[in-house]
Amino acid sequence: MSNRKYSKNLVDGPFQAASRSMLRGVGFETDDFKKSLVGIASTWSKVTPCNMHINELAEIVENSIDASGCKGVLFNTITVSDGISMGTQGMKFSLVSREVIADSIETVVGCLGYDGVIAIGGCDKNMPGALMGLARLDRPSIFIYGGSIQPSSINTDYVTVSEKVGEYAKGDITEEELIAIEKVSVVGPGSCGGMYTANTMASSIEALGMSLPGSSSQDAVSEDKKIDCTNAGIAIKNLLDLDIKPSDIMTKQAFENSIAVVIALGGSTNAVLHLLAIAHCIGVELDLDDFTRIGKSTPVLADIKPFGVHFMSELNQIGGIAPMMKTMLDNNLLHGECLTVTGKTLEENLKNVEPYPNNQKIIMSLSTPIKDSSHLRVLYGNLAPEGAVAKITGKEGLIFTGTAKVFNSEEEGMEAILDEQVKEGDVVVIRYEGPKGGPGMREMLKPTSAIMGQGLGDKVAFITDGRFSGGTHGFVVGHISPEADLGGPIALIQDGDEITIDANKDHLMVNISAEEMKKREKNWKNPNSSPKNGVLAKYKKTVQSASKGAITD
Repeated sequence: MSNRKYSKNLVDGPFQAASRSMLRGVGFETDDFKKSLVGIASTWSKVTPCNMHINELAEIVENSIDASGCKGVLFNTITVSDGISMGTQGMKFSLVSREVIADSIETVVGCLGYDGVIAIGGCDKNMPGALMGLARLDRPSIFIYGGSIQPSSINTDYVTVSEKVGEYAKGDITEEELIAIEKVSVVGPGSCGGMYTANTMASSIEALGMSLPGSSSQDAVSEDKKIDCTNAGIAIKNLLDLDIKPSDIMTKQAFENSIAVVIALGGSTNAVLHLLAIAHCIGVELDLDDFTRIGKSTPVLADIKPFGVHFMSELNQIGGIAPMMKTMLDNNLLHGECLTVTGKTLEENLKNVEPYPNNQKIIMSLSTPIKDSSHLRVLYGNLAPEGAVAKITGKEGLIFTGTAKVFNSEEEGMEAILDEQVKEGDVVVIRYEGPKGGPGMREMLKPTSAIMGQGLGDKVAFITDGRFSGGTHGFVVGHISPEADLGGPIALIQDGDEITIDANKDHLMVNISAEEMKKREKNWKNPNSSPKNGVLAKYKKTVQSASKGAITD
């Protein structure tokens, strides 16, 4: 007997004849009205390589649902591209798209009475956006990752191109050499190939229990990814039969698993922002200090880009993230009792997983980690009373004291970096880029990549109330809260101030007196202008602090 908790209200009985007539118009047969309806939220789009193939995956999913005895109904939601919009005003819409995606999935499924949902995502914001929508709906659900792009023929990728811009600005390479790298580095489809935000979020979702085992590491163009989609039909039918919902899977312990895996993989700071938001949608209390608590006992194990040398596709070839998770579980770094979308617990899923090959060099052992505690550091201090998130691997050192060089927008900062105005010992401060200040909390990959390209990665620091791409590396601190647009301490920094970033004590301090800070606060006037209408204006009115995940409700 199918689970038709929601769809029966739309299609059962003579008074719903008009509704059924519309569904017959899109291909429903009489028998379909007796089946569980499963919505398939596809993020297909040709705006980015990450999503250009997802229509093909969605059709496989639809067929697998129909074969399982349910009825699949395919619909689309939007996606944008961080990579294409990076460094432009368009990037202000990136984080906004997370909310639009969540709202749209909730809207379609809520309106049309689907009993279950499968969402397919392939880029930075459509993955957390999908999970937020699934969490709000709390109906049997699965997330499928669109998959990772394969490395270029010369082992370069999108982030390589970004960093080569810095080399070009410094004069180390010609424009022709830059364009030659540009032409070969992104050959789609699939998401950016390092442990950047897309692969970080895919891995965190698998660890959370919301995708089928192996989904997070598979190449976008592969038989494994097609099998992942084929398996979704039986899996969603099982969830419907057992009435297993996201709230049964996304528990506090499951979020702790997700955080631990993100740390072990050396994942993106964006995971902090997104996991906080997903937890909020499902009603789990999660805060910044949970990342610190878990990070104290969780080592960084993965030698994967941006600060490592390997790509996600290489990790997939040796077994994906499952063998690493099995090792973590065996050493009490994961909660094995957590339920997953297989209908089994995490421990049951991992029971028969084979270890990595002996000669692999991608995932380090627990006895010889890349770093013995988290690279994601939550910092507090007189510059971040509500917290800030740093990505510090230790390769850059753990403490940096330098002189502030202050910019009121990403464009101002980028111009100065490319003009070689940033020197060794500087702390680049880019502000008014927070959730409200942007609005939209732009990523700072272009300026951080330019710093790397100029050979200053371990010689300068970078702090912002904006955020960072998963491709960012170096001595960087983002998500500074309260943000400048609210008059937070970052708004009061002046050129020449001494700033200390201490990843040992988890401190972020500007070394001036409290009296001087109060004096500056009294004289502060917000130089930032706000959008008068449209989606950015609405976003600014509703968005909350980055320390809460930049949620909008």
